[in-house]
Amino acid sequence: MLEKGLVQIYTGDGKGKTTAAFGLALRAAGQGNKVLIYQFLKPPSLDIGERFALQLGAVRIRVEALDIPWDMSKSFDDEKTVAQTQAAISEVLEKIAETGEKRFYDCLILDEIVFCLSKGLAKLEDIKNVIDRRDPAVEVILTGRGATEELITLADLVTEMKKIKHPFDKGLLARRGIEY
Repeated sequence: MLEKGLVQIYTGDGKGKTTAAFGLALRAAGQGNKVLIYQFLKPPSLDIGERFALQLGAVRIRVEALDIPWDMSKSFDDEKTVAQTQAAISEVLEKIAETGEKRFYDCLILDEIVFCLSKGLAKLEDIKNVIDRRDPAVEVILTGRGATEELITLADLVTEMKKIKHPFDKGLLARRGIEY
């Protein structure tokens, strides 16, 4: 159990934000902490290796996902989908704020919420509500590209993943078990 929870942000254009958050989740669970990972813009139907691995084991990590169909190449152009996603994210963040306030989990990971904020799918006030209402011992990790200065000021630790070189640049697609 944590004595003091901090706020961490993993942001940037480089690979590894979600991977770092899942690594922290494993470390926290290994020390007896209860962890909730909530994935935004990664619906339950998406084939994600980290989620599968956790479903197989007896680790004290709960993974949930926003159950809204989302296609990164098309959904931003559909006003109805954007509006539904904004409403769903706001509702989920209120539930997560309640969870943090009651300390059901020692560690809350909001995967891709930074990206959601940067694209207007989430509101800063809703994220700030999660941070402000949480029990003082609850750690909060926010991941995703595009962390704003306003969000960064709320954090105790900010790590920027910077792409130096990536196989995507040469046309190599995401590989099962490595990128997802």
